[in-house]
Amino acid sequence: MKALLVCFLLVVPFMDCSRSTDLLPGQAPAPLPAVERLVPQVLSARPHDKTAFTEGLLLHDGSLYESTGLYGQSTLRQVDPQTGKVLRQASLPRTYFGEGLALQGNRLVQLTWHEQVAFIYDLKTFATIGSFPYSGEGWGLCFDGAQFFQTDGSATIWVRDAATFQVARQLSISLDSQPVTNLNELECVNDSLYVNVWHTNNILRIDKRSGQVTAQIDAAGLLTPEETAAAGTEGVLNGIAYDADHGTFLITGKLWPWLFEVRFIPRTPTLVVGAPRSADLS
Repeated sequence: MKALLVCFLLVVPFMDCSRSTDLLPGQAPAPLPAVERLVPQVLSARPHDKTAFTEGLLLHDGSLYESTGLYGQSTLRQVDPQTGKVLRQASLPRTYFGEGLALQGNRLVQLTWHEQVAFIYDLKTFATIGSFPYSGEGWGLCFDGAQFFQTDGSATIWVRDAATFQVARQLSISLDSQPVTNLNELECVNDSLYVNVWHTNNILRIDKRSGQVTAQIDAAGLLTPEETAAAGTEGVLNGIAYDADHGTFLITGKLWPWLFEVRFIPRTPTLVVGAPRSADLS
């Protein structure tokens, strides 16, 4: 009680009494671990529908599940990850813009951009079986088995309750002491979140408990200059799916002709980013 009273009465600027026993007098806090700087090592390049405005991507039981955007063109798809062939598709009403996608048990949850509703689908039939309301914009979504993680284009990741979709807490994301805005599509992988940063070639790996950025992945150079020009200014990197069986990732972009199978590794002078392409999707 005396210690608490002293802490309350003494006015010491910036002193945090709740942590007064963490450090010895004069001892500085331990520095945060350095952020790893990684690049994708391309293992294969597979066809991807270059008309798909990819907003959400995940892999489950050998199939890709993809959410595509744009008003009048938004869809939920099941896709063959080897050939890019669309195996099944459900279209959203023309007044909805599809966004992030997550798998929760035997159902898929798909965000919408401005419409403030997340559609819930039966995994096997793609039938709409419910919805979650939410406030603000919907960008990216993933589910870690216990909670949803959602982005809205800001520097905040919202952690949502699995049953109600209500906000349970939030993570503020910064890199080099600066907030990182435009957080977009994301993937839950063990204790980490992998997040696309919109209109950049960057993917961030983030500790899902603390919000600390643990790695920055520079994915520039995956497309040729001609492919980049064909995709246009909105044809940016977006879409991350984790393949737990192989410990690899599948990444793509909006209006990209390729789905890349990659590992994230430290940059080396001899690294070749590109990989032989499979036959393009007609």
